[in-house]
Amino acid sequence: MKRILLCFLALQILGCTELQQVVNQLPQGTPGIGNAEIAQALRDALQLGIDRQVDKLALKDGFFKNELVRILLPEELKKVDKTLRDVGLGNLADEGLRIINRAAEDSVGEATPIFVEAVRGITFNDARQILLGADNAATQYLERSTRIKLYDKFNPIIKNSFQKVGADQIWNNIIIKYNSLPLTTDVNPDLTDYTTTEALEGVYRMIAVEEKEIRTKVASRTTELLKKVFALQD
Repeated sequence: MKRILLCFLALQILGCTELQQVVNQLPQGTPGIGNAEIAQALRDALQLGIDRQVDKLALKDGFFKNELVRILLPEELKKVDKTLRDVGLGNLADEGLRIINRAAEDSVGEATPIFVEAVRGITFNDARQILLGADNAATQYLERSTRIKLYDKFNPIIKNSFQKVGADQIWNNIIIKYNSLPLTTDVNPDLTDYTTTEALEGVYRMIAVEEKEIRTKVASRTTELLKKVFALQD
């Protein structure tokens, strides 16, 4: 009798339509799924992002030929690029752009194990809320939890990569050539910081791509745990 009265009162307060909307938002048919299982499924989804997407970034042209993550010149060097092309030095400009992306590819290859470890150790304080959040909610959480630490790891690798592939010398030649042109203002940007930031952006962006695939396509859920947990947000 009490349950009937409570339902009646709820209907009076919310109305049938509003009450149905509330009911529809509640996960159905998934008893026994706890926060620990949801958290593990989120880690698995992020790991798949690394396995299926981020590993590709470490290959030759992984950044350079991927329009989603290709690193373009920083704002202060766009005028360098245009000026060099205007005076017939387009090949030099292309090589400078390519070498930045090569350094990013090299750094991701060396830093991926660090990233994998970060994913394994991540703690989701409110896994269910993240699960029921935006298509990239887990990736956003990962970024907030790891960005500073990973920047500190990526930066020296980027710097070493620049030296290893000769990017520092190539860019030194480009900037010297540009600065020697008449009617130009000398530039000297911090390419290591810029490339590190852009490389990290590319990594998070590609993980988000895979997270969205898992959230929106049942076929992308390759384990029983992923199928079971992500059915909550369907």
